[in-house]
Amino acid sequence: MSAIDQILDLLEAADDRQYGNESVSQQAHALQAASLAEGEGVPDSLIAAALLHDLGHLLAKRANGEAGLGRDDRHEHIASGWLRDVFPAAVVEPIRLHVAAKRYLCAVESDYFDKLSPDSVRSLGLQGGPMSADEVEAFRRNPLYAEAVRLRRFDEAAKDPRAKTPDFDHFLRHVAICRRA
Repeated sequence: MSAIDQILDLLEAADDRQYGNESVSQQAHALQAASLAEGEGVPDSLIAAALLHDLGHLLAKRANGEAGLGRDDRHEHIASGWLRDVFPAAVVEPIRLHVAAKRYLCAVESDYFDKLSPDSVRSLGLQGGPMSADEVEAFRRNPLYAEAVRLRRFDEAAKDPRAKTPDFDHFLRHVAICRRA
């Protein structure tokens, strides 16, 4: 089974898995994030990243049982490690950095924390809280930090139980364009 087929199997099976304590499934969250990215006309790499950004939650649950029970499952590192051989840095780095981007935004935007869902606030505490000034500076040195911030905004907005999105087949062209040969 190819890596893309494995990814699709994980995401398709995620329809019955709740996304944390949010009122959407893991699958709906992924599709909403990709739809939001596509709606803003971002590059294929960021649409693919939006679709795949929480794949690490699904991989962690498969490997370790229920993840996130009072601890950080480090899903961004699980996903980026798993995807590194399949996609270029333009897809993988924003995924790896999307949790850091939440910490960054909480440090640099005075109202960002107030926009977080209760579940996202809880996970922020487990993930280290807002960045320090030194962490902000180091984060900004990453050439793909702006893409990670954009992905973070799609991630946070992709929790609407009434949202209508295209299905996976619609987004496969973005994934296929970005896949390493």
